[in-house]
Amino acid sequence: MVVDDTRLVELVRADRAAGRTVAFANGCFDLLHVGHIRYLEGAKREGDRLIVAVNDDASVRRLKGSGRPLLPARARAELVGALRAVDYVVVFSEETVERLLRLVRPDVHCKGTDYTVDSVPERDVMASLGGRIAIVGDPKDHSTRDLLAKLGGRS
Repeated sequence: MVVDDTRLVELVRADRAAGRTVAFANGCFDLLHVGHIRYLEGAKREGDRLIVAVNDDASVRRLKGSGRPLLPARARAELVGALRAVDYVVVFSEETVERLLRLVRPDVHCKGTDYTVDSVPERDVMASLGGRIAIVGDPKDHSTRDLLAKLGGRS
């Protein structure tokens, strides 16, 4: 379910009242591939509910360069939200997800295997919130850039 920040806070409040734990993951998800699926399934194993924050179009361009994203944020958010592992999706525009982490205070912030616990940009925020970092998914040998290269498209 794709929601805005206000609705996300309401849903998380209800989940916490019901005793559920909350995991949080984020990414561009520009061209959904098996690495994304494995990352999100790993993140879901860390909590009862999984929130996924999807970068908006401008932040994807800043991170990936011109010509990206391939799909607009709303479409990427809907695709991610359709995955069985994902409970809530929110679109964000900031460079990091620190604001959202402070807003929803997840029990665990999940990052892919291209990170270590020490290299996660939001590690200090999670420590201040009393949460933890989990590195999940399979080795980072899948990428949208590689898929585009195989298709003869832009990277």
